[in-house]
Amino acid sequence: MLHSTKPFSAGGPALGGKSGIVHLRAMETTDLHVHLLPYDYYADRPDDSFGLSGIADLVDTARRESPNALLFDNGDFLQGTPIGDFIAYDRGLREGDVHPAIAAMNALGFDALTLGNHEFNYGLNFLMKAVQGAACPVVSANLTTVRPGADPRRDKTLVAPYALLDRQVVDTQGVVHPIRIGVIGFAPPQIVDWERQALAGKLFARDIVDAARAHVPAMREAGADVIIALAHSGIGPSQHVDGMENALVPLSRIEGIDAIMGGHAHLVFPGPAYEHTPEIDPDAGMINGKPCVMSGFWGSHLGVIDLLLQRDAGRWRVLNARSEVRAPDTEADRTRHKDGAEALWGLPAPKPAGRRLLVPPRAPAVRAAVSAIHRQTLDAIRRPVGHTRRTLHSFFAQLGVSTSTTIVAEAQRDYIMHHLADTPLQDLPVLSSVAPFKAGGRSGPGNYTNIEAGPLALRNLADLYVYPNMISALRLTGADLRNWLERAAAQFNTIAPGADRAVLLNPDMASYNFEILHGLTYAIDLTQPPRFSGDGHVIDAGAARITDLNHAGAPVDPDEEFIVCTNSFRANGGAGYSSAGPEKVVYQDSQITRDILCQYVIAHGEIDLPAAQVLRFAPVPGATVMFETGKEAAGHLGDIAGFNPEIIGECDTGFLQIALTL
Repeated sequence: MLHSTKPFSAGGPALGGKSGIVHLRAMETTDLHVHLLPYDYYADRPDDSFGLSGIADLVDTARRESPNALLFDNGDFLQGTPIGDFIAYDRGLREGDVHPAIAAMNALGFDALTLGNHEFNYGLNFLMKAVQGAACPVVSANLTTVRPGADPRRDKTLVAPYALLDRQVVDTQGVVHPIRIGVIGFAPPQIVDWERQALAGKLFARDIVDAARAHVPAMREAGADVIIALAHSGIGPSQHVDGMENALVPLSRIEGIDAIMGGHAHLVFPGPAYEHTPEIDPDAGMINGKPCVMSGFWGSHLGVIDLLLQRDAGRWRVLNARSEVRAPDTEADRTRHKDGAEALWGLPAPKPAGRRLLVPPRAPAVRAAVSAIHRQTLDAIRRPVGHTRRTLHSFFAQLGVSTSTTIVAEAQRDYIMHHLADTPLQDLPVLSSVAPFKAGGRSGPGNYTNIEAGPLALRNLADLYVYPNMISALRLTGADLRNWLERAAAQFNTIAPGADRAVLLNPDMASYNFEILHGLTYAIDLTQPPRFSGDGHVIDAGAARITDLNHAGAPVDPDEEFIVCTNSFRANGGAGYSSAGPEKVVYQDSQITRDILCQYVIAHGEIDLPAAQVLRFAPVPGATVMFETGKEAAGHLGDIAGFNPEIIGECDTGFLQIALTL
């Protein structure tokens, strides 16, 4: 935070010999998903590759480098680990309780927070209880409690659209100045669709850019000297489209915004994940000349934007800017950043030896704030619930071979068949659609389910189903099913006959959007182009990859009707599954799928499900593909013997590469 305590002596010449030069630092965490401590609750072991407590050490260091520092969170902090579920479903938030994620952020001294889409997974009442404990403003300009009208400034927003932070900053000559920093927040408008079951009629959303166009001038009118946008949104198309999910590029064109902090995409910016375009500089961390940062996920990085400001005739203007991301506890980062502001623009740097720190270290307080709930969560998730005779893993889920999705599919189908018994729908065939939530991707080579044969505890079931989605069932036609599977088939690149170790998986599609439809048999023709992009947009309406679509040994008729078990997110069309929609929902209730899975395991006691081949690939003559998975997959190659797997080796990112014959 910015403090008015006595600053360190500048001890050197001011930049350009002028007074009023200020180094203002804004730091960001994003997509923490309740990863507060370096602990993998699913594997029940420490893991220092993530966690807010590790970021807290970086924050302490960054604050020592600059006396004028602010810290923000960009959303998705309430849901994502068993701690979040334990608080929401088991212990609850009692009067006077502070949610552990909020308690940790209070301890670290955040200056403002915004809301992400996963803040709404546990319902609106829980969210509002949780944020009441925040010791800083919570802002979001495009989420409203009444349907938006013509003027965004008149919207009844869920929380304040923006905050004005009055702070004291110290310039390079040690002079203290007042400054008013405006902080505005934005969330993906799709929240109201993704969480329709819980939010219908209670929450509405306005387009991100439209909200910014209205509120940013209002912030300037209210005296904001600098405006920082906290946008739980990623870097997407350049052209503004109403209601777009990833809107950072058009948002950067809004006059009056000085810096943008993004997220939602679980990616790092600046960084190599993005190509140079006329608007995007992924090396300097600039979009349309404005500094932007995205700091990964789970506390993998700290985002830092440095602004060089000058006060001139009573107004502040930005002279220079820089953005970067810092990873915890690496020697390269410690060396690169040790000189702080001096390394940026030749400004005098604080010398820790013999000087009082402006901001005392807060990392120990973060760990202390969550230690009790950490122990309570461990006690809860270690409770035994059943037994499995086979290893449950997701190493080959995208190949259609996955015991980890099979058990979820069976639990869903069992539940829905029971609740549709003695109804007019009871005679329709019941299918079950499941996505592998942990199957590598952006979350890295450790992001796989791998539960050894033996006892099953609650933590294992949380590993099998990591999201608090509620159960739903759809009534779909055969034509709908084909479209559903075409959307899922965007998981794969196009493979030409004779290809030599072509990359199989499309990196633009997350595995948690790859639906596997249990109860059918079907093939995917990879020689054909995909109908959908990785994020679910139609790119070739005439493309057809799905072949040999059969049910009970007979071809599926386009008009034939089925019941499809799925989750509340997918039932509302989440991630481009256009076959779904509220009008096709025939059953839903408040039971979350993980609880249904738990009930299924307890009822059956011992689980013995084979790694059945749910889908297959149509032959691609002479072609081999390269498939990336977790290192432990090497011990399970027998499950995919039909692909003639050949281990290539471990790649730079830590994934195991395997050559497969199609």
